[in-house]
Amino acid sequence: MNQLITFVRKEFYHVFRDNKTLLMLFGLPIVQIILFGFALSNEIRNAKMVIFDHAKDQTSQQIINRFEASKYFSIQKTINSETQIEEVFQEGNIKMMMIIPANFGEELNHFQKGSIQFILDGSDPNTASTLQSYATAIVQSYQQEMMESANIPLKIIPQTRMLYNPELKGAPTFVPGVMALVLMLVCVLMTSISIVKEKEQGTMEILLVSPVNPFLLIIAKAIPYLALSLINLAVILILSVTLLDMPINGSIMLLVAESTLLIITALALGLLISNITASQQAAMLIAMMGMLVPTMLFTGFMFPIENMPLPLQIISNIIPSKWYYIIVKSIMIKGLGITAIWKETLILIGMTVFLLFLSFKKFKTRLQ
Repeated sequence: MNQLITFVRKEFYHVFRDNKTLLMLFGLPIVQIILFGFALSNEIRNAKMVIFDHAKDQTSQQIINRFEASKYFSIQKTINSETQIEEVFQEGNIKMMMIIPANFGEELNHFQKGSIQFILDGSDPNTASTLQSYATAIVQSYQQEMMESANIPLKIIPQTRMLYNPELKGAPTFVPGVMALVLMLVCVLMTSISIVKEKEQGTMEILLVSPVNPFLLIIAKAIPYLALSLINLAVILILSVTLLDMPINGSIMLLVAESTLLIITALALGLLISNITASQQAAMLIAMMGMLVPTMLFTGFMFPIENMPLPLQIISNIIPSKWYYIIVKSIMIKGLGITAIWKETLILIGMTVFLLFLSFKKFKTRLQ
């Protein structure tokens, strides 16, 4: 234990003596959380929706058929109870629900006026706003055709309700994404050059011939960045709550635990990169290209994964930040507990164990 503490102290000295490292560790999160103010959103296709049809008449079925034929929506199922509304959205896959009231067809035919309610997942405000526009356009198109065929002025009023983020603020979209991006990028980048730096400076030979276990050496490389990343996490959460009015509706302890799991996953990946590369430039290039681009593209906070081709959707499943993004949104915005995110947590644990195993396996106790 004394050896481990000594090496951990040495790594802290290395970190605090390097101004560039300190700037990247603490400057990058602050700049991104303040400046990364908006998320991009393109056309949305095949958004999963649920139908709650009280009327069950010909008119309601015609409207349902319009949504079913649309390229923008994919009807997953129908429900028959109001108690199922919250359960459906807690699953995390459903983006919208359409509720058609009882006697909808009769009211439309006799009083030339009816209403339809749309409930959307507001935790992603860009997607919710876009889907609201699509749904309104479909209803208005149906209304126009009915008016032309019947020569009677009809009016269908869409009523919209946003769950989790009724004001459609941007922070619930980009804060979880920035958390995943910063933690992955900083942890992988910093640890990926840690062992390579020892090789280039010629100090790795001294460490390897010292009476320290190689596994303790790897752990000592990771512990400082784990501690500093937790500080980064605290900075992000404080800025999000104070400056961006971002709610934390769930358990803070669970959020910290899940974030720690992602940090360990990123550290393991960084150590693996450092073990298989021979120069700091190569390690930094692999870390930047291997983490920055996939995290931005395949996490889901910039571009909806549902819009991507199937091969890219499959590739996104191997990106740790995708699962962490789902976890953070579930905890911070929806206020859910471990029972709602246990699958994503198990996936991250599996990735962590696998990457740690590869890191230890690829660590070479002899230099070429």
